[in-house]
Amino acid sequence: MSVTQQQVLDCLAKVMSPRGVALTNANVLSAVSVSDGKVFFSINVDATEARAWESVRAQAEASVRAIPGVTTAMIALTAERKAGPGAAPAPHRHAPGVPPVSSHRPPQGAPSPMARQAEIPGVAAVIAVASGKGGVGKSTTALNLALGLRDLGLRVGLLDADIYGPSVPRLTGIREKPQLNDQKKMIPLQRFGLAIMSIGFLVEEDTAMIWRGPMVMSAITQMLRDVVWGTLDVLVVDMPPGTGDAQLTLAQNVPLKGAIIISTPQDLSLIDARRGLAMFKKVNVPVLGIVENMSYFQCPHCGTRSDIFGHGGARHEAERLAVPFLGEIPLHMSIRVTSDSGTPVVESDPDGPHAQIYRAIGAKVWDQLKGVIAAA
Repeated sequence: MSVTQQQVLDCLAKVMSPRGVALTNANVLSAVSVSDGKVFFSINVDATEARAWESVRAQAEASVRAIPGVTTAMIALTAERKAGPGAAPAPHRHAPGVPPVSSHRPPQGAPSPMARQAEIPGVAAVIAVASGKGGVGKSTTALNLALGLRDLGLRVGLLDADIYGPSVPRLTGIREKPQLNDQKKMIPLQRFGLAIMSIGFLVEEDTAMIWRGPMVMSAITQMLRDVVWGTLDVLVVDMPPGTGDAQLTLAQNVPLKGAIIISTPQDLSLIDARRGLAMFKKVNVPVLGIVENMSYFQCPHCGTRSDIFGHGGARHEAERLAVPFLGEIPLHMSIRVTSDSGTPVVESDPDGPHAQIYRAIGAKVWDQLKGVIAAA
C-alpha cells in the first residue's frame, strides 16, 4: 500500500501540541518527506520549550508508524534558541583542527551528554571506522575489516552510518529492503555471515541525502536502537567522514569500545586524520589505531610498486601520536573491482594477499578489544 503525504498530515492533525492546537496548525513542522513507505520530517521549536514537546514528538512518531504501509518513520525534534534578550551567545568559531565538541563545558551541575550512553543489548563491542575526509576508502576498509573479524570466528555486524553517502549497499550487492518484526524494529540483512544495516537500504541510490543535524542524529539513533542486532561480538560502524553530528551522536549514544582512523599517506589526508583522532580523544573513545589505505600502487600486470600518494605517512603519524599502527593496504585493481561488484576481496579471494592484510588488521583490533571488553 502506497503512503501519501496527505495521509501523514491527516494523521498529524490528530496530534495536539502543548499549546492545545493540532500539530499541523502549530507552525512547527518541516516539509514531510514520504517515499516508498518511509516518512521523514522534523518538529522545530524553541529550545526553552523542548522538554514539553518531546512527548508530542513521540506521539507523532507512534501515530505515523501506525499508518498502514509505513515501514520507517524518522521524526526529529529540533530545538533552537531564538535570538533576543536572554538568548545564549553565539557559538565561538573553532580553530582549525579542533573539534566542536570541546568548544565549551556544560554548565555546572548540568548532566554530561555522555550520560545518555547505553549498551546495545546483545552487542559486546561497538567500534567506529572513521576518517577525517572522504575518498580514502573508509567504507571498503570497514567492510573487509568486518569480514576479517568474522574469519576469527566472531559474530559481527556492520552498520553503515554514512548517511550522506551510504556505500555498503553497493559494496555488498544488497538490493533488498529490511523487514520489520512484530515490534516494528528492523531486521538486519544477512550477507557474507554478517548482520548488515544501512540507511542506503531505506532510500534509493541516487537520492540526495539533504538532512539537518537533528535528522542526522535521529537517523543514527534509530539505526542503533531500532534494529534487532541479536548477539554480536563486534558491531563495526562505518562513519561519515569528518567530525560532526554523526560522530558525536554515536559517542553519546553508546559506549564505544574504540575507533579506527583510515587515512592515505599524503599530508592532506593526515591533517584531517588528526582531527578525527582529536575528536575521539575528546569524548574519551579509545583509538585502536590508524590504517594507511592506498599505501602504494601495485601494478596487476608486472607487479611494479609505485608510491603514488607517498608512503609511510600514517605509520609516522601513529608513532608521533603514540597510537597503534594497524597496517597498510595497497591501491590494487582487485580490491577496486571486487568492491564495485559487491563481492569484497576478503570474501571473493580469501586466500589472496589482500585478504590476509585485512585479516591481520582484524586480529590486531580484536587483540585490543578483548582487553577492553574484559575490563568492562
